[in-house]
Amino acid sequence: MQTYLLSQQFNAGSSAENSTACPANATICNGASCVLPEDNFNATLSVVLSTVLTIMLALVMFSMGCNVELKKFWGHIKRPWGIFVGFLCQFGIMPLTAFLLSLIFNVLPIQAVVVLIMGCCPGGTASNVLAYWVDGDMDLSISMTTCSTLLAMGMMPLCLFIYTKMWTDSSAIVLPYDSIGISLVALVIPVSFGIYVNHKWPSKAKIILKIGSIVGAILIVLIAVVGGILYKGSWNISPKLWIIGTIFPAAGYSLGFFLARIAGLSWHRCRTVSLETGMQNSQLCSTIVQLSFTPEQLELMFTFPLLYSIFQLLFALLLLGGYRLYRRHRVKTKTDVEKTEETEDSKSVSSHAKVNGGFVSN
Repeated sequence: MQTYLLSQQFNAGSSAENSTACPANATICNGASCVLPEDNFNATLSVVLSTVLTIMLALVMFSMGCNVELKKFWGHIKRPWGIFVGFLCQFGIMPLTAFLLSLIFNVLPIQAVVVLIMGCCPGGTASNVLAYWVDGDMDLSISMTTCSTLLAMGMMPLCLFIYTKMWTDSSAIVLPYDSIGISLVALVIPVSFGIYVNHKWPSKAKIILKIGSIVGAILIVLIAVVGGILYKGSWNISPKLWIIGTIFPAAGYSLGFFLARIAGLSWHRCRTVSLETGMQNSQLCSTIVQLSFTPEQLELMFTFPLLYSIFQLLFALLLLGGYRLYRRHRVKTKTDVEKTEETEDSKSVSSHAKVNGGFVSN
């Protein structure tokens, strides 16, 4: 039940009937105070949209699987150096970065905990779509997302136990293992079908991949917009959380890239590890904080997961735009160099022919 206090200033000539008027669906009326039934519209809308987005996301992951070759995917599992580097980034760099940012900015204990929860979450599936657009290693991207989601069952409790000691008891944080399991199933099953389609019908898989990559890009933006519309919390949060929400994803992308490069991975795999590191599962973080904290506590920190998801998307789009510009410039430069070399070669052949009395073929 929700109580609404309807306080209005009436003129002297207003009738007593108007001064005690209540909405027709009120269950209790006492003067200007009315008790109304709870409005479940937002809750119903949230469930419907979540279901639709989950189905769309499964279709997108199916299309991403159409770009995965079974031999290469199995090669990453058999020789998991790239996966191991991603594991160090996901459950080593990100929780440590969250811990250091919380200390540096000296946020409230409850706010430090939500930053740490975000840092301990596994990679999000949006990273797979973005890895495709930056010409990353899709086999590595999907294997990393799968492994990080699976390992989150054990690594999240361990990381939270290590890093949250100085702010709260880690046992007070409720981990939704069912949500983690659902995320894993929603990732593995569609991708498996996509791999099968790519193995059986490669030409059809390419068409599905092109469509799915475009739908996936639209879906990432749509999820961010829907999250903002359905969000019930207050945006009046500490400026320190705004700063952390800006720095954190950028630090994840940068540190993931540099660690992958130090580990000797190729450039396209460095881009993949970078996206997998900075792109966190913010929906899982929101679920955890809702299950673990009271409404009064949520007012101080529930905005942070949405804040992080907005900035992680913004920085990812900037990285994508920068890479596309670099690629276009590089291809154009290489083409110009090749044309110059061909012209010089033809001139040298022509002059050689004139000197030796030969001819130049068309």
